[in-house]
Amino acid sequence: MDILNSLQTIVGQSNVLTGKDVTSRSVGWFDSNARQALALVRPKCTVEVSQVVRLCYQQSISIVVLGGGTGFVEGSISHEHQVVLSFERMNKIESIDEDNRSVLVQAGVPLQALHEFAQDHQLHFPVDLGARGSCTLGGMAATNAGGNEVLRYGMFREQVLGLEVVMPNGEIITNLRALLKNNTGYDIKQLFIGSEGTLGIVTRLTLRLRPLHNSVSTALVAVSQFEHLVTALRNLDRQLGGRLSAFEVMWQDHYQFIIDDGQKHQAPLSTEHPYYVLIQAANYHDLEADIFMSALEACMNDGIIVDAAIASSKAQQQAMWAIRDDIERLTTGLAPYIGYDISLPINRIAGYIDQLQTAIKSQWPEAKIIVFGHLGDGNLHLFIHVGPTLTAKTKDAINHLVYQPLANLSGSISAEHGIGLQKKSYLKYSRTQEEIALMQLLKKQLDPKAILNPGLIFDYSER
Repeated sequence: MDILNSLQTIVGQSNVLTGKDVTSRSVGWFDSNARQALALVRPKCTVEVSQVVRLCYQQSISIVVLGGGTGFVEGSISHEHQVVLSFERMNKIESIDEDNRSVLVQAGVPLQALHEFAQDHQLHFPVDLGARGSCTLGGMAATNAGGNEVLRYGMFREQVLGLEVVMPNGEIITNLRALLKNNTGYDIKQLFIGSEGTLGIVTRLTLRLRPLHNSVSTALVAVSQFEHLVTALRNLDRQLGGRLSAFEVMWQDHYQFIIDDGQKHQAPLSTEHPYYVLIQAANYHDLEADIFMSALEACMNDGIIVDAAIASSKAQQQAMWAIRDDIERLTTGLAPYIGYDISLPINRIAGYIDQLQTAIKSQWPEAKIIVFGHLGDGNLHLFIHVGPTLTAKTKDAINHLVYQPLANLSGSISAEHGIGLQKKSYLKYSRTQEEIALMQLLKKQLDPKAILNPGLIFDYSER
């Protein structure tokens, strides 16, 4: 085919995969189906990305952009008539400015690689999540990833100083200035952060780094009432003076399900408590560890915390985080399941979960509902298993039970994973018609042929 020959001319014959070389790959972490594509193309630089995109634009061939394949919302599904653009070869950390605390990276750099690189330079990149070994920085920008340290440092959006983006027609837009202050008109990079690759393709990023803390203080605590969770969060945040970096809550069912596996984890605390919180604070001075202990002791003396295990080594810290991050145990032990990523105001979480559990158990009495999340920023993750089979009709019914109440609670159907194909039918619960229309207008103006990740977020082709 002429298109395949043209693609090979741009990136080299070995970097245009077809046939079994494509179908031997799965769609992603959470979808083991064989990938389908006209070709999977692996460029090595922004210029090659631009040339590939321009070629596809001229021939009206749609493109699916692929990072680490760790997305949770069916955002990288492709079919046999599409070109998949993979960033696996664009994985270089190009430069670092230690004085400016910034780093220039290609989009295919894995998150963990940046963590290790920054640490070697006594610096810290403050976005962290369980898929750190596979997820890539370009994909994280495209989805505005969150993770474990949002409470202190904000979402991925807050870490981006500059972007290089390839537009749907192949044009390259570059602003990689490493400036904290750049108030020169529209902040164009914000259009692309969180747009899930529908408006442009992120190829390089300038990211903000932070000072590397000397140590972290970590504890797993037990709490008997939801109201005490909120009080503990408020008190610790105040007493630690902004050093609180994680406040990860696990409902009892989640903690018990992970611990009862009996193979990977030892229980730091018994499984009898309603709530468990993984608390972490970043320390820059030795005395701050003492402040952390004093803050926990104050919560225990007030009856807010009923039990606690304090990590006394890095190994113990890692073991505690392994309990929170064991997504594999959930995905295998609860299959078939539906996973959710939602957010809502903290003072409405308890009532929402109670209502949801009642609604689901009334229809599926044997259902398992696993709840955990980043309570400090109102983000909950749900894993719901209702039986050995999961039909499309059942899935849709559960989706409505989860999503519909969020409309009246000022909540969001997606806190950090995006919309993809999976959630677009429910976008109306979090966005007004006017907001959706404006997003569709942006898509139409920037990508009139709808070649970039078509069908994600909303059905703009209908307008």
